[in-house]
Amino acid sequence: MLIDKLKERFYAHKERHPLIEWEEVEKRINREDIIKALSWMEETGGEPDVIGYDENDYTYIICDCSKETPDRRSVCYDEKARLKRKKNPPQTSAQELADAYGVKILDEREYLYLQTLGGFDLKTSSWILTPDDIRSKGGALFGEKRFDHVFIYHNGVESYYSVRGFRVLIKI
Repeated sequence: MLIDKLKERFYAHKERHPLIEWEEVEKRINREDIIKALSWMEETGGEPDVIGYDENDYTYIICDCSKETPDRRSVCYDEKARLKRKKNPPQTSAQELADAYGVKILDEREYLYLQTLGGFDLKTSSWILTPDDIRSKGGALFGEKRFDHVFIYHNGVESYYSVRGFRVLIKI
């Protein structure tokens, strides 16, 4: 069961959320849209776990914490890029999937924070939310960790690779 997996992961990785109590998080996993999003994150290999609490809006942050980018790979950044591809367009994009499940692709700040909680994307890479001024010029950002350092790179928004996916979070 989803709740049991989340609870087990929560206690197995207490270092990601030392001041947060499971019971408080579990109380908020009570809406169909949240369960749908968390189920999808789990089913696609994201291994969602609590990574913080946002005091601005009083929400818990649950994020993909799989060692490598989740099994939602070989997708370009967004629908516009996918539709623009002339050869071998993927069936969907990172942004389309995130929107469909009510989750948010990590931005650069969130991705860098996640990396302080452990080593992620050591062999893969993850699209990250790209600022409009970069996206409007045909670029998109992705991150990965190599040589004990986190790198934020750019790529053409239409590109996609078997080792590049995307990480998401949900606030509850």
